[in-house]
Amino acid sequence: MSVLPPLPPLHRLPSSVGVLGAAFNDAGRLTQLWRLRESRGEWPPEPEGPEPKALGFLKRQLDSYFAGTLRDFNIPLEPSGTDFQMRVWKELQRIPYGKTISYLELAKRLEDEKCIRAAARANGANPISILIPCHRVIGSDGSLTGYGGGLDMKEHLLKLEGVLHRQEGAQPSLFD
Repeated sequence: MSVLPPLPPLHRLPSSVGVLGAAFNDAGRLTQLWRLRESRGEWPPEPEGPEPKALGFLKRQLDSYFAGTLRDFNIPLEPSGTDFQMRVWKELQRIPYGKTISYLELAKRLEDEKCIRAAARANGANPISILIPCHRVIGSDGSLTGYGGGLDMKEHLLKLEGVLHRQEGAQPSLFD
Protein backbone atom coordinates (compact mmCIF):
# COMPACT_ATOMS: atom_id res chain seq x y z
CA MET A 1 0.00 0.00 0.00
CA SER A 2 1.46 3.35 -1.03
CA VAL A 3 1.39 6.30 1.31
CA LEU A 4 -0.03 9.50 -0.13
CA PRO A 5 1.89 12.73 0.46
CA PRO A 6 0.39 15.08 3.05
CA LEU A 7 -2.16 17.53 1.74
CA PRO A 8 -1.08 21.18 1.59
CA PRO A 9 -2.95 23.71 3.73
CA LEU A 10 -6.13 24.76 1.93
CA HIS A 11 -8.97 27.18 2.66
CA ARG A 12 -12.25 25.24 2.65
CA LEU A 13 -15.12 26.61 0.58
CA PRO A 14 -18.54 24.89 0.66
CA SER A 15 -20.23 24.67 -2.76
CA SER A 16 -22.95 22.79 -4.61
CA VAL A 17 -20.32 20.26 -5.78
CA GLY A 18 -18.92 19.69 -2.28
CA VAL A 19 -16.13 21.31 -0.34
CA LEU A 20 -13.53 23.06 -2.48
CA GLY A 21 -9.98 23.67 -1.30
CA ALA A 22 -8.21 26.89 -2.29
CA ALA A 23 -4.60 28.01 -1.90
CA PHE A 24 -3.08 31.43 -2.51
CA ASN A 25 0.50 32.60 -2.87
CA ASP A 26 2.03 35.46 -0.86
CA ALA A 27 0.90 37.95 -3.52
CA GLY A 28 -2.74 36.89 -2.98
CA ARG A 29 -3.05 35.06 -6.32
CA LEU A 30 -5.02 31.82 -6.48
CA THR A 31 -2.64 28.89 -7.05
CA GLN A 32 -4.92 25.91 -6.43
CA LEU A 33 -8.63 25.13 -6.39
CA TRP A 34 -10.04 21.64 -6.36
CA ARG A 35 -12.78 19.54 -4.79
CA LEU A 36 -11.81 17.95 -1.52
CA ARG A 37 -12.97 14.43 -0.94
CA GLU A 38 -12.88 12.39 2.23
CA SER A 39 -11.74 9.30 0.31
CA ARG A 40 -8.20 9.96 1.57
CA GLY A 41 -9.50 9.70 5.11
CA GLU A 42 -8.26 13.18 5.98
CA TRP A 43 -8.94 16.83 5.36
CA PRO A 44 -6.10 19.23 4.60
CA PRO A 45 -5.07 21.58 7.37
CA GLU A 46 -6.34 25.16 7.28
CA PRO A 47 -3.61 27.69 6.43
CA GLU A 48 -2.13 29.64 9.31
CA GLY A 49 -1.95 33.40 9.40
CA PRO A 50 -4.33 36.04 8.10
CA GLU A 51 -6.91 35.16 5.50
CA PRO A 52 -5.96 36.34 1.99
CA LYS A 53 -7.99 39.35 0.84
CA ALA A 54 -8.82 37.47 -2.37
CA LEU A 55 -10.51 34.61 -0.45
CA GLY A 56 -13.72 36.58 0.19
CA PHE A 57 -13.75 37.71 -3.44
CA LEU A 58 -13.31 34.09 -4.57
CA LYS A 59 -16.14 32.93 -2.30
CA ARG A 60 -18.52 35.57 -3.70
CA GLN A 61 -17.60 34.77 -7.30
CA LEU A 62 -18.00 31.01 -6.78
CA ASP A 63 -21.38 31.58 -5.07
CA SER A 64 -22.49 33.68 -8.05
CA TYR A 65 -21.19 31.08 -10.53
CA PHE A 66 -23.07 28.26 -8.78
CA ALA A 67 -26.20 30.46 -8.63
CA GLY A 68 -25.95 30.84 -12.41
CA THR A 69 -25.35 34.60 -12.35
CA LEU A 70 -21.60 34.69 -13.11
CA ARG A 71 -19.98 33.44 -16.30
CA ASP A 72 -16.50 34.96 -16.19
CA PHE A 73 -14.18 35.03 -13.20
CA ASN A 74 -11.68 37.81 -12.59
CA ILE A 75 -9.70 36.38 -9.70
CA PRO A 76 -5.92 36.77 -10.11
CA LEU A 77 -4.53 33.31 -10.95
CA GLU A 78 -1.02 31.95 -10.73
CA PRO A 79 -0.95 28.24 -11.55
CA SER A 80 2.38 26.47 -11.47
CA GLY A 81 3.35 24.15 -14.31
CA THR A 82 5.58 23.50 -17.30
CA ASP A 83 5.57 25.84 -20.28
CA PHE A 84 3.41 23.34 -22.17
CA GLN A 85 0.92 23.02 -19.30
CA MET A 86 0.70 26.80 -19.07
CA ARG A 87 -0.10 26.97 -22.82
CA VAL A 88 -2.84 24.36 -22.38
CA TRP A 89 -4.33 26.12 -19.35
CA LYS A 90 -4.29 29.45 -21.19
CA GLU A 91 -6.17 27.77 -24.07
CA LEU A 92 -8.72 26.30 -21.65
CA GLN A 93 -9.49 29.83 -20.47
CA ARG A 94 -10.51 30.70 -24.04
CA ILE A 95 -13.37 28.16 -24.01
CA PRO A 96 -16.49 30.26 -23.36
CA TYR A 97 -19.03 29.52 -20.65
CA GLY A 98 -21.66 27.13 -22.00
CA LYS A 99 -19.38 25.66 -24.69
CA THR A 100 -17.25 22.53 -24.91
CA ILE A 101 -14.43 21.32 -27.11
CA SER A 102 -12.92 17.89 -27.62
CA TYR A 103 -9.40 16.88 -26.66
CA LEU A 104 -8.64 16.72 -30.39
CA GLU A 105 -9.88 20.30 -30.83
CA LEU A 106 -7.72 21.35 -27.89
CA ALA A 107 -4.67 19.80 -29.59
CA LYS A 108 -5.56 21.55 -32.86
CA ARG A 109 -5.83 24.89 -31.04
CA LEU A 110 -2.31 24.22 -29.75
CA GLU A 111 -1.33 23.78 -33.42
CA ASP A 112 -0.31 20.13 -33.10
CA GLU A 113 -2.88 17.33 -33.38
CA LYS A 114 -0.20 14.86 -32.30
CA CYS A 115 -0.01 16.43 -28.84
CA ILE A 116 -3.52 15.23 -27.96
CA ARG A 117 -2.35 12.91 -25.17
CA ALA A 118 0.04 15.49 -23.73
CA ALA A 119 -2.75 18.09 -23.88
CA ALA A 120 -5.10 15.67 -22.09
CA ARG A 121 -2.49 15.08 -19.37
CA ALA A 122 -1.97 18.83 -18.95
CA ASN A 123 -5.75 19.28 -18.79
CA GLY A 124 -5.87 16.67 -16.03
CA ALA A 125 -3.03 18.37 -14.15
CA ASN A 126 -4.87 21.70 -14.00
CA PRO A 127 -4.41 22.99 -10.44
CA ILE A 128 -7.27 25.54 -10.59
CA SER A 129 -10.50 23.76 -11.48
CA ILE A 130 -13.63 25.69 -12.49
CA LEU A 131 -11.78 28.99 -13.07
CA ILE A 132 -9.48 27.30 -15.59
CA PRO A 133 -12.37 25.34 -17.10
CA CYS A 134 -10.92 21.91 -17.80
CA HIS A 135 -14.46 20.53 -17.34
CA ARG A 136 -15.32 22.00 -20.76
CA VAL A 137 -13.12 19.46 -22.56
CA ILE A 138 -14.91 16.26 -23.57
CA GLY A 139 -14.35 13.20 -25.73
CA SER A 140 -14.71 13.50 -29.53
CA ASP A 141 -17.87 11.38 -29.29
CA GLY A 142 -19.40 13.78 -26.76
CA SER A 143 -18.64 11.55 -23.77
CA LEU A 144 -17.72 12.94 -20.39
CA THR A 145 -14.22 11.61 -20.03
CA GLY A 146 -12.14 11.69 -16.85
CA TYR A 147 -12.17 14.63 -14.51
CA GLY A 148 -10.00 15.10 -11.42
CA GLY A 149 -12.96 16.30 -9.35
CA GLY A 150 -15.02 13.28 -10.40
CA LEU A 151 -17.37 12.81 -13.34
CA ASP A 152 -20.31 13.79 -11.12
CA MET A 153 -18.71 17.23 -10.64
CA LYS A 154 -18.00 17.57 -14.38
CA GLU A 155 -21.62 16.65 -15.14
CA HIS A 156 -22.89 19.16 -12.56
CA LEU A 157 -20.75 21.99 -13.97
CA LEU A 158 -21.80 21.29 -17.57
CA LYS A 159 -25.47 21.16 -16.54
CA LEU A 160 -25.04 24.45 -14.66
CA GLU A 161 -23.58 26.03 -17.79
CA GLY A 162 -26.47 24.72 -19.91
CA VAL A 163 -24.29 22.45 -22.04
CA LEU A 164 -25.51 19.14 -20.71
CA HIS A 165 -29.09 17.97 -20.89
CA ARG A 166 -30.50 15.01 -19.01
CA GLN A 167 -33.67 13.08 -19.58
CA GLU A 168 -35.28 11.31 -16.62
CA GLY A 169 -33.52 7.97 -16.08
CA ALA A 170 -31.19 8.41 -19.08
CA GLN A 171 -27.43 8.84 -19.32
CA PRO A 172 -26.28 12.45 -19.63
CA SER A 173 -26.01 13.66 -23.21
CA LEU A 174 -24.58 16.70 -24.87
CA PHE A 175 -26.77 16.23 -27.92
CA ASP A 176 -30.38 16.09 -26.58
